Amino acid sequence: MRILVLANTPAHVHLYRHAVDRLEAAGHDVLVLTREYACTTDLLDYFELPYRVYGDHRTEGYSTLGFAREVGGQFLTIGVEALRFDPDVVFGRGPYAAYAGTLSRTPIVLVLDDEPGDFNHTVSRPFADCILSPAVTRRDLGDAHYTFDGFKECAYLHPDVFEPTTDVRTYLDVDSDEPYVLVRFNALDALHDADLEGFRPDQRRDLIERLSEVATVFVSDEGDDLDLRELPARPYDLHPALIHDAMADAELLVADTGTMATEAALLGTPAFRYRGTDDHEYGEFQELERAGLAEQFDTYQGVRDRSLEVLADNEIAERWEQRRQEYVGDLVNLTDLLVDVAESRGAVARLDRSTKQALQPRSQTT
Repeated sequence: MRILVLANTPAHVHLYRHAVDRLEAAGHDVLVLTREYACTTDLLDYFELPYRVYGDHRTEGYSTLGFAREVGGQFLTIGVEALRFDPDVVFGRGPYAAYAGTLSRTPIVLVLDDEPGDFNHTVSRPFADCILSPAVTRRDLGDAHYTFDGFKECAYLHPDVFEPTTDVRTYLDVDSDEPYVLVRFNALDALHDADLEGFRPDQRRDLIERLSEVATVFVSDEGDDLDLRELPARPYDLHPALIHDAMADAELLVADTGTMATEAALLGTPAFRYRGTDDHEYGEFQELERAGLAEQFDTYQGVRDRSLEVLADNEIAERWEQRRQEYVGDLVNLTDLLVDVAESRGAVARLDRSTKQALQPRSQTT
C-alpha cells in the first residue's frame, strides 16, 4: 500500500509518527507532505520520517484572506506530489488533505479535534470517506464521522507508546531534586487563532518573575517575541522532539496554547491554560478538567495565583500522577487505530471486530 500523510504542524508530526513507523515496518510505502513551519521539519528529520515540503508558513498573525493566498500558492505542489506518489489512502485535515485525496481519487481520512473555527471542517467534510475525532468533540460531521475514547495526543502519549528519556534533567542542566516549570507562549498564528490574544507582554514578564521565586522557569516562546536576557528564566532550547520528556518531569506547565496543555495533562503534569480572549469551549479541555488533570482560567491573576499555590504543595505531583494512571490507561491507543484504518484504506466496514469496537458512529452518540 501507499499512504500519503499531510502534516502541517509539529503536533501533526507527533500524531502520525508512530503510525508511519509501523506502516513502513509492515512493508507499506509512506510519504509525508509538509510545510516549513516552526519546528515541523526538524521533527520529521529527528524521527527519520519520509517527507517532502510543499511550502512554508511564517509564525506571525494572519487573516482568513492571508490564509487563502497561502493555500492557493501551495496547492499546485501538493497536487503534483499527490499524483506522483499515487496513494491508496490520504490522511490529514482541512483543505490540504481534501485536495490531495480528491485530485488523486483516493479515499480521505480526516483526524480532527474540537478546534473553534468551522473552516477546516466545512471545506473538507464533503470529501471525506472517514472522519475520526475524540468522543468529547461536539460536532456531528455526518455518516462518515466516527469517534473514539481519547485524544489525538494519545497517538504519542498513551502509556503503551510514550517512553520518557531518563536524561532530560541532564539535558536541561537541572538537579535531580530541582523543581522546574515550563511556560509556553503561543504565536497565535493559526487560522483558528485569528484575532485572539493570550498573555500580554506585561503579564508574561510578571508570570516569569513570580514563578521564578519558587522554581526554575523554562520558556518556550513560539513567536520568539520575548527577550529573556533581563528576566529570571531560561529559554527551552533542547531539540523540540524532547519537549514531552521535559513536560513529563516538570512540576507544572502554564500556557496560553491548547495542544501543549493537553499533552502535559495526559503526562500527569498539572496543566494550566490561560484563555485570554478565547471564549470557545473545547470538549477536550472540559474532559481533562473533569478528570482533574487540567485547569483553565479566564483571568491572568487566576492562573498566576493558582500556579503559585500548586508549586507550594508538596503532594501535588503524586495526586496528579494517580489521576493520570486512573484515567489515561483506559483511553484508546490512537496509533493502533490509525494503522488499522490505513490498512483498511479508510473503510470502517473492513476493520476487524476489535478495532470497530473502539469506534462509535457520531450520529448515534449525539
